Amino acid sequence: MRRREFITLLGGAAAAWPAVARAQQGARISRIGYLDFTSASYRGPGLEAFRASLRDLGYVEGTNVQIDFRFADGDNDLLPALATELVRLNVDVIVTYATGVPAAQRATSTIPIVMATYSDAVAARIVANLGRPGGNVTGSTFFYPELMAKRLELLAEIVPSIARAGVLLFAGSETNGPALQAMRETAKALRVELHPIEASRPMDLEGAFSALASQQIGGLVVTDHVFYLVNADTVSTLATKHRLPLIGPLELARSGGLIAYGVNFSDQFRRAAVFVDKILKGTKPGDIPVEQASKFETIVNLKTANSIDITLPTSVLLRADKVIE
Repeated sequence: MRRREFITLLGGAAAAWPAVARAQQGARISRIGYLDFTSASYRGPGLEAFRASLRDLGYVEGTNVQIDFRFADGDNDLLPALATELVRLNVDVIVTYATGVPAAQRATSTIPIVMATYSDAVAARIVANLGRPGGNVTGSTFFYPELMAKRLELLAEIVPSIARAGVLLFAGSETNGPALQAMRETAKALRVELHPIEASRPMDLEGAFSALASQQIGGLVVTDHVFYLVNADTVSTLATKHRLPLIGPLELARSGGLIAYGVNFSDQFRRAAVFVDKILKGTKPGDIPVEQASKFETIVNLKTANSIDITLPTSVLLRADKVIE
């Protein structure tokens, strides 16, 4: 290359560098609103899985994406106001789950909302249908009533003599009614009497378990409300203290509960980042099919079984995805 051509090429490149830098500096940062029932200190299975999936998709916080967090610290009543705050920030998309979904939906009909996970979104009228949800909401869901009925079946398989089963509910949850309806049909077939009991604050848990023990409850089915995930250690400890066979979401068995059967929430939160990516690239949420959980896991805790003198059937052990010894 002749000297004159080299200088011309170098000068053109030098002129281009500032232009590239200016383009990078002027690039718009996408803004995600994250609405969470728990506290900022809670290290559950969801948030970190979501953030890791965003990174895998090329989103770097502070570089090309900003996440505005709002935590309700376990208070459902705060969710509507927190959702409204995110709407006022004019975020590009809101990511939330469980009771945060209807709170966000009431706060906006225009900003896209991604359900990291929600129980039976069609039955709750969050979306019109799974294939074409319409509106501004999409994401992941699962058939919660059927899940709760299946837990009752598993409990009866583990404790064949069970005559009374408790159901631990979070007061006011929109999923309580459908879940209990499905469970009552199963309970009738199993000839098991259901005893619903509510506990919505940490100080309620001790009283709830004492009440169940006094009613000679033979086992307990725990709902999937995030309150019970946050307080999984307490719930599992109280169940063991009262020698109460317990079945609930996966986190309970990991925390010392007897058995768990449920959705892998980490997987659903990872998928939430994929929905966000599609929306940020221009796809309307109403055109993105809602995904239904298809894989359910079973975890059994042999250590807990031994401590409360429960012999787990071989059929249950063989079906378990994980056995904690």
